[in-house]
Amino acid sequence: MIISSIKEKKGRDIVIMNLKNISNSPCSYFVICSGSSKRQINAIGNNIEKLLLKKINLKAWSQEGKMSNWRLMDYADVVVHILQDETREHYKIEELWGDSIITKIE
Repeated sequence: MIISSIKEKKGRDIVIMNLKNISNSPCSYFVICSGSSKRQINAIGNNIEKLLLKKINLKAWSQEGKMSNWRLMDYADVVVHILQDETREHYKIEELWGDSIITKIE
């Protein structure tokens, strides 16, 4: 559902990182995608939030960065990162968790 919500709002470069086999990982999965503007990042995040609440009555445990260049949505086992291209390039989250299993979504 998260991937569908991202695609619906034209999120790009979607990656799923499986962190289950990494000790001290903050969650089981990261879902990371890029948006071209703060407005698009917010639209993607709002779409995820709306769909998960409507379909499975799931609220984010925590959220940060509404109307920012990096929105983080924490659903306990899954943490969603929606970043502007420059911010994603700067922080390189995929490299920080290099031992994870990374799946790129087309």
